[in-house]
Amino acid sequence: MLSRMPAAVSTADPAAVERAVQSAYLELYPKADPGFVSRVFGWALECFAGGCPGYQAVDTRYHDVEHTLQGTLCMARLLRGRHLARAQPVLSHHVFQLGIVAILFHDSGYLKHENDHEGSGAKYTLIHVDRSADFAAELLGRKGYPKADIAAIQSMIRCTGVNASICRIPFPGLEERIAGCALATADYLGQMAAPDYIEKLPVLYNEFAEAARFSGETRLIAGFADAADLIRKTPAFWEKFVKPRLESEFMGLYKFLNDPYPDGPNEYLEAIEANLNKITGR
Repeated sequence: MLSRMPAAVSTADPAAVERAVQSAYLELYPKADPGFVSRVFGWALECFAGGCPGYQAVDTRYHDVEHTLQGTLCMARLLRGRHLARAQPVLSHHVFQLGIVAILFHDSGYLKHENDHEGSGAKYTLIHVDRSADFAAELLGRKGYPKADIAAIQSMIRCTGVNASICRIPFPGLEERIAGCALATADYLGQMAAPDYIEKLPVLYNEFAEAARFSGETRLIAGFADAADLIRKTPAFWEKFVKPRLESEFMGLYKFLNDPYPDGPNEYLEAIEANLNKITGR
């Protein structure tokens, strides 16, 4: 039986999430750079607050700072669980680092340039994954990251695309691909397990609607009559789309959140089921 998952952490508190990620990181890699987590959290929070030259602060209400922190906390916990389960291949501290950088910037594509005053960053929903990969390359290039590391981070970010074909995304090796699948897993689980997930779905619908108006592409909202319809169809989205991807394309990595592994309960899945039960009335 593995050591139990750490206590609950408020994802509304960036410092609390940073401490949790730091704890997992140093538990797994006690000889790794102890300043890494605080450094990259600082970069991300500075960018979201408008401190990145040439960019405004984040102004999307669903894909906000807390959304990123939800995914980051989940990913750190997942990778910790996988490491403690002695799954192979063991991820090096370097790949762990690349994965944390990738999830911290996986939605940076919603940030608007400083001279962009039309609407919110939600208008970039359809292209935000590519914009995020570009933003990460721009920022990390300035920070002195090697091109190979930047390319790996960009590939991890591209795993979060709703239509991403993981097998077609280039990775330098299996470790990096695992980190990319962990990122995509955490992106879904972190947000869908949030206690206010159902309440925030109308905000997500509004982001989709803004993207449709801006791009002229209606596919984002074509399947929904309104926000209430999006909410009604969320249980089917989970059962028919997210769960199969978690199991197959994303390598079933969600199971490393079982506490204790391998047969213990999974608090993320339980929270998601509770959220969906609010919709179905079960």
